[in-house]
Amino acid sequence: MKRCYYLIIFLVYIVSFPLVSFSQSRDSITGKTTLPECVSYALQHQPLLQQALIDEAITESAIKSRLSEWYPQVYADYAVQHNFELPTTVFQGNPVKIGVNNTSYTYFSATQNIFNRDVLLASRSAKDVRIRAKQNTSANKIDITVNVSKAFYDVLLTMVQIQILDADIILLEESYKNALNQYNGGIVDKIDYKRAIISLNNANAVRKASTEQLKAKYSYLKQQMGYPDSLGLVLQYDSVQFERDAIIDTTLGVTYENRIEIQQLQTQQRLQQSNLKYYKWAYYPEISAFGNYNLNFQNNEFSKLYSHNYPNSFAGLKLSLPIFQGGKRIQDVRQADLELKRVDFDIQNVKNSINAEYQQAIASYKSYYNNYAILRENVLLAKEVYNTIQLQYKSGIKSYLEVVTAQTDLLESQVNYTNALFEVLKSKTDVQRALGLIQY
Repeated sequence: MKRCYYLIIFLVYIVSFPLVSFSQSRDSITGKTTLPECVSYALQHQPLLQQALIDEAITESAIKSRLSEWYPQVYADYAVQHNFELPTTVFQGNPVKIGVNNTSYTYFSATQNIFNRDVLLASRSAKDVRIRAKQNTSANKIDITVNVSKAFYDVLLTMVQIQILDADIILLEESYKNALNQYNGGIVDKIDYKRAIISLNNANAVRKASTEQLKAKYSYLKQQMGYPDSLGLVLQYDSVQFERDAIIDTTLGVTYENRIEIQQLQTQQRLQQSNLKYYKWAYYPEISAFGNYNLNFQNNEFSKLYSHNYPNSFAGLKLSLPIFQGGKRIQDVRQADLELKRVDFDIQNVKNSINAEYQQAIASYKSYYNNYAILRENVLLAKEVYNTIQLQYKSGIKSYLEVVTAQTDLLESQVNYTNALFEVLKSKTDVQRALGLIQY
């Protein structure tokens, strides 16, 4: 009766499993942490995401740097010069020294781009360049969410397995004590209690291995979260929510536009279209306006250099057009056009990959869910068989070997059921990703 009591307590604990913990002192996350909280923490602290955000800031600065060329560009130059020997020119057959011993000038110049294909490309593509940087960040967030979710489920799976083993060890210890008492009372031979020792030792060995695996899986989860490995982490999850989370609508079809990979390629396509226009603009002249104001100081005496100024100023319009470049512009346009067509095939290839990914993910999910449903029933059957054989063993109808076999079957069914449940949860994450349901 006492064994049944332990077994009932154990099964109730598994069914209403409220939390899993691995307690250590910590200050980064307080309280018991759910999966959404783990994901939220990762989205704020994961180094890869922090790098992506920095890349966004770098991109924004690069865009503003290029767009600044639309504004007037103003320059100033200053120089002072002493001539040791004045330059000579020939005038009417006679050499003549020209200039003065000391000169100084200050030049102010300004230019304004009117049509410049480099700056025009930066202006036209700025929006898509920003989108591309943000999409890269979104892709990182999706990867982080998936990786953290799977790591979270792996930790919980190992922890539940340890809970199952703990309950099994309690039963095995009870069985060992009963077998030993019966042997000491001369009711059975020593085979029964030795078998109990073997089973108990095996269970303890498996539990030790699982405990070590749990440490490694916690470290991996922390790595995916960007959480310090030196700090403790307490995970919380409701087993009732396990059952709800295991269900997903398998009738949903793939909407390619929901996938970040397609969105990135569509952005790349628009950027490639802008690049094609850029090379076509090479046939148009570059136009800019300019103006200069120059201060010129000249004097043979250095002390009086700045006593007289001979300024000059001018303004103008500059038009620059390459006439012949050996066919360079033609080939540049052709190359850009081919690169644009190549993106079309990239999109088609990614769509095919997404479809294959979805088919594989949904097939795995259906397979795991079917196993999960069957194994859930097996746990109830194994429990019923174990309780019956226990009663028959106490009545002398069944042998201890049959008790051990029933107990082993119960443990195996519980472990298999737990594995199947968490495999369903992980495969559901793959399906959600394949469908593009995880978005940022």
